[in-house]
Amino acid sequence: MGESESASSAESPPAAIGAVSVPSCSYVLPVTEETQSRISASGNQTQPENAQQRRSIGRRLYDIVTWTPPRCRWDPKKPPEFSLTLNLLFGFAATFTVANLYYSHPILGVLADAFDVSYERVSVIPTVMQGGYAAGLVFLCPLGDLVKRRPFVLFLAWFTSTVWLGLCLTNSFGAFVALSFITSVTTVTPQIMLPLVGDLAPPHRRATALSIVVSGLLLGLLIARVLSGIIAKYSSWRNVYWLSFGLQYFIVILLWLFMPDYPPTNRNIHYGEILWTIVQLVFKYPVLFQACLIGFFAAATFTGFWTTLTFLLSEAPYHYSTVIIGLFAVAGIIPMCFGPLYSRFVTDRFVPLLSVLIGQSISMTAIVIGTYTGEITVAGPIIQALLLDFGQQTLQIANRTAIYEVAPKARNRVNTAYMLAVFCGQMMGTAVGSDLYAKGGWVRSGSASVGFMGAAIVIALLRGPWETGWIGWRGGCRLRRQRGPPEKSEKQQQQQEQPQQQQPAADEEAVRLETETKQVQGTGVSVPDAEKAGEHRS
Repeated sequence: MGESESASSAESPPAAIGAVSVPSCSYVLPVTEETQSRISASGNQTQPENAQQRRSIGRRLYDIVTWTPPRCRWDPKKPPEFSLTLNLLFGFAATFTVANLYYSHPILGVLADAFDVSYERVSVIPTVMQGGYAAGLVFLCPLGDLVKRRPFVLFLAWFTSTVWLGLCLTNSFGAFVALSFITSVTTVTPQIMLPLVGDLAPPHRRATALSIVVSGLLLGLLIARVLSGIIAKYSSWRNVYWLSFGLQYFIVILLWLFMPDYPPTNRNIHYGEILWTIVQLVFKYPVLFQACLIGFFAAATFTGFWTTLTFLLSEAPYHYSTVIIGLFAVAGIIPMCFGPLYSRFVTDRFVPLLSVLIGQSISMTAIVIGTYTGEITVAGPIIQALLLDFGQQTLQIANRTAIYEVAPKARNRVNTAYMLAVFCGQMMGTAVGSDLYAKGGWVRSGSASVGFMGAAIVIALLRGPWETGWIGWRGGCRLRRQRGPPEKSEKQQQQQEQPQQQQPAADEEAVRLETETKQVQGTGVSVPDAEKAGEHRS
């Protein structure tokens, strides 16, 4: 009977957690606290394991997404070389990224018919995209001073490309406007790459490298109008957005393969402080303040011209079609090819103020010719397009070259401050130009541009190239740059720091030897004999 009871008790499961009961017996075996803690621990052991597994999966996905090809990884002993190929890649990416903001401009009428809305409602698309771009400049671009720029740029480019798919497919006007705003916020990758060019390019070639990317920015504004007008004329307007979708993903792939990694320039600063220092930088550095004012007025003349040119060419005496009007942008594309050559032989060798004044003079000449001959002959607007684009490119590159030298560790914030001024100038030029053209025609709107460029010239002349204050020409008007020692790589800096760490000990040894020499000379004993005596004493 004892054997049967033992067998039955072994086969029966426990009645409850915390006690083991034997059905055939009249007593319950209590479980000690140690045993109960082991049981509860074994039950809860799976929770941290699951959490750790989830974290490991998330970390693995992050590592896959942010994986960097070996040739693009940051090595302080061998910093990446900023080659011409990489420079052209940045220019290509800038062209077809900033073009996203301008594809809709020539086809607003087509979009109004496609979504069955009024022209007044469809005109909100460019306004919304300008507002989104301004938000991206303020809230995203300063992060380039805080985080690694390679993964940041790749994420923004991928996000923009993915959301852009909605613009290709949606049939809702409200959704189209909302998606346009979202994509314009993240279409700021060229403004993050420009300060990176300032970090990677050597000082003696910085203006040339910047000119290629800036040329890409201006080219994107013009080429978007040409492509959009032609494609929408002979095909569906959606093909414009499908083309942009493919180009953006192509850019993401190219940047992932070739864009070098670069460490963040600021680690001990928080996001709110970064935003506040943008304002502080403008009023701390006179060079930046001057460049912002010049960029503001110069940008107003640029957008004012291209906005009102459409009105002029579509009315008497020209009556050109939208395709012909779009081809006028080709006239503005041609001089951009000469921008890098000019920067190489002039901007890189002379002070930036010289190129600013040259660009302003060319722009003023273009505005005067185009304004007061545009209603008589079409040659006036063509000459204005050619010269104005070259002048704008010249002074924009010179301004960036000057401001990138004031705060190397805050180049993204400096660039944000400057671009905000330029963007506000563009908005003012569009609004003022359109309003004056409606009230007084081509000559009145062009005369306002003459005034804007005149103000920019006065601001440039108020402060000399070597002036350290706000106004004046102290330091003279010498035009050629003063070439200091070249900027050193991180490896060279480390090699320089190592001897400096050993320098105090070497200085102490030199002082000791000099003291002993003086003492020996006072006793009349030769130095070699004194050294031998010292060795004998030791």
